[in-house]
Amino acid sequence: MQDIAEILQEIKRGVAEIIDFERVENLIKNYYEKGENFYVKAGFDPTAPDLHLGHTVVLSKMALLQKHGAIVQFLIGDFTAQIGDPTGKSATRKKLDQETVLKNAKTYEEQVFKILDPKKTVIMFNSKWSNELGAAGMIELTSTFSVARMLERDDFEKRIKSGSPISICEFMYPLLQGYDSVAMKCDIEMGGTDQKFNLLMGRTLQRTYNVGKEQAVIMMPLLEGLDGVNKMSKSLGNYIGVTENANDMFAKTLSISDELMWRWYELLSTKSLGEIENLMNDVKNGKYHPKKAKEDLAYEITARYHGEEAAKAAKAEFNSVHSQNQLPTDIKEFTLKAPVWIVEALSQCELSESNSQARRDIKANAVSINQEKISDEQLKLGAGEYILQVGKRKFAKVKVE
Repeated sequence: MQDIAEILQEIKRGVAEIIDFERVENLIKNYYEKGENFYVKAGFDPTAPDLHLGHTVVLSKMALLQKHGAIVQFLIGDFTAQIGDPTGKSATRKKLDQETVLKNAKTYEEQVFKILDPKKTVIMFNSKWSNELGAAGMIELTSTFSVARMLERDDFEKRIKSGSPISICEFMYPLLQGYDSVAMKCDIEMGGTDQKFNLLMGRTLQRTYNVGKEQAVIMMPLLEGLDGVNKMSKSLGNYIGVTENANDMFAKTLSISDELMWRWYELLSTKSLGEIENLMNDVKNGKYHPKKAKEDLAYEITARYHGEEAAKAAKAEFNSVHSQNQLPTDIKEFTLKAPVWIVEALSQCELSESNSQARRDIKANAVSINQEKISDEQLKLGAGEYILQVGKRKFAKVKVE
């Protein structure tokens, strides 16, 4: 017999909040006593074509639940993505066209099985029932909730105070997300703490539409991105994608601050909380260097998505480039016409996003030619071969002819 208390402890790890924990407990007990499966939903809007480590906080918890009876309903919000989720946004989001949504959804589908068990996962698209609702169904759905209740949402309240416009269709987003729970008849819904209003909507609407159950809600904390300030997000660019190559994944993880490292350990590592506490004490007592702790975390994350061999190679590559000042083994090559202005060379070789960014990089003393720092932004490169470098991680081999 499985130790239910132990399983529940594992489920609670790193969780920000659980609403109706008793229901979660009963679902787990029923699985072990009667063999009954239960359904866990998480919705993803295919707004950009890759999952990042922030998403894996929720996905890893779902993978754990799969070991204890859960069938995961991985919902791709192809219908709601055309509205755009207003959560935490201070401006109305741009809508995506159907073709982009479907293309991005396909990539999600391929990536999610890096974490979830495909045999216990059902991929669903909410356009199926949302399109079937029709105009009458949509109007009936809007009648289930008052405008006053809708305006209790933090972000809507802030936008009204600041005079920012809110479109009526944004009111539809939480209602449609809640209606997904009605159509899917899920037992648990998972999401980030920023989704609380929308997650509770599922409970409310399951009751209103007499589904015969009310979903429990498990909220995971939001993972801070590489900057250590904002939540990891595709739109802010402070993320590590799960399909990024092993070298970048390893190097980017090593770029986070020491404080953020422990947060990532708690939410991303498979080490137990006790093991992490021991590591923290060892760092405090000088037995374990924080750089080594970060390296071990980078290795664990890279090995999870690319395998042990790739993680070993990424570590060796990082050490040879950064510790011994050697060059990476896979530098992109470019051919430019002589003479070329250094600012244009940097942007044409994709090392700086624009000429003005290239100027800023030179001013910040971040640019090297053949491993020598430069400060002259008027520099012209004559015919020859050069290694251009911006910061620690961006390199290009340039042939000027």
